[in-house]
Amino acid sequence: MSSEWQRGEYTISTDKQRLDIDVIHNFLTQAYWSIGVPRETVERAIEHSMPFGLYKGLEQIGLARIVTDYTTFAYIADVFILEPYRGQGLSKWLMEVILSHPDLQGLRRWLLMTKDAHGLYQQFGFNTPHYPDRVLEILDLNVYTRANK
Repeated sequence: MSSEWQRGEYTISTDKQRLDIDVIHNFLTQAYWSIGVPRETVERAIEHSMPFGLYKGLEQIGLARIVTDYTTFAYIADVFILEPYRGQGLSKWLMEVILSHPDLQGLRRWLLMTKDAHGLYQQFGFNTPHYPDRVLEILDLNVYTRANK
């Protein structure tokens, strides 16, 4: 079941049918965290997550994607606001909506990664890992560019 929030001429919606995959893919293929990501990968990621699309009228202007088990853990991924719409508080509103969503309450851990938006996320309680020595990862920075060759 999808949900919607309205603020003036802007809407946030969890309705997957409303998403503009072209807009999402065009942005993500250029984003520092997903350069060259194939469209099929974007589609599959959205299919298996909870997307929060941000719209001005019918035009998609932003996104955040939540990967979660709805019980203990949520990972916030692929957060973006298109350039012409930045600086209007839309990313803060998007985070407020995500963190207050009824299906995402009572989680033990939220996680996200960012290169340049620490100030935004710290306003919502995000900090460096409490136990950084317990965080491990497998990271393949070339997975999308290698797959496209």
